[in-house]
Amino acid sequence: MQQSISVKAPAKINYLLDVLSKRPDGYHELRMIMQRVNLCDEIIIKSSDIPGIRLTCKGSKYAPDGEKNIAWRAARALSDFYADRSGVDIFIKKNIPVAAGLGGGSSDCAAVLLGLNKLFDIGLSRTQLMNIGVTLGADVPFFVFENTAIAEGIGEKLTAMAPLPDAWVLLVNPNLPVSTAWVYKNLQLTQRNALVTIPDSFKDLSAVCKVISNDLESVTIPAFPVISEIKDMLISKGALCALMSGSGPTVFGLFEDEKTAIKAGDELSCKREWFVAAVKTI
Repeated sequence: MQQSISVKAPAKINYLLDVLSKRPDGYHELRMIMQRVNLCDEIIIKSSDIPGIRLTCKGSKYAPDGEKNIAWRAARALSDFYADRSGVDIFIKKNIPVAAGLGGGSSDCAAVLLGLNKLFDIGLSRTQLMNIGVTLGADVPFFVFENTAIAEGIGEKLTAMAPLPDAWVLLVNPNLPVSTAWVYKNLQLTQRNALVTIPDSFKDLSAVCKVISNDLESVTIPAFPVISEIKDMLISKGALCALMSGSGPTVFGLFEDEKTAIKAGDELSCKREWFVAAVKTI
């Protein structure tokens, strides 16, 4: 009998993204604060009597089907544990913009790892899944971790944080896909001041706003000045603070209430072909 499981793959934002140094392997040493939000891709995983892995992705022209999709590679990474029993069909509905700094591909990958582990009762621990995940993408362990976290190394060294204040988050993407690899290739590392201290807890959103920063803005904003314009717009419409997420170009603003966030989103999306979504932290 065919079995199936439905899983959600949430987006993330970076409250903090410090690039500390370049490593000999070409990656960068990072220090980040990562938070999930309830904008989610929707994934259905079905067992099949037909051997092999088949993946279909709908909702974005930038997200491929089949072997080129990182989520397919996640299924392949676990295939030794289930291939003697079943093939797999994976269906992804993309709601998270692609190449947007929101981690959608990495989240899909993590969701497939978690989903297959549950569907076939494979029994791998979260740590084992995270170790597999980092071979697929630097952000994948964070999504397997399923906690707000300080992420270090290339993103795989995770420390759970005390719950942060709930926030309404307005995501604004000007529909300009940005390559993470291009951003890091063009990043100029300079002597930096002392790192901001990350407190053990944040009493309110204003405290969160005091630590937000993103070193990658130094590359992406000069190439896409609209990012800076969106940050200014968000502040003018009631956001307590605004920042580019990841390598961009998505910008997020933090709001204390849903009504203000939705109103700001309506005003920003009017007459613009931008992706705009008011979401909640999770």
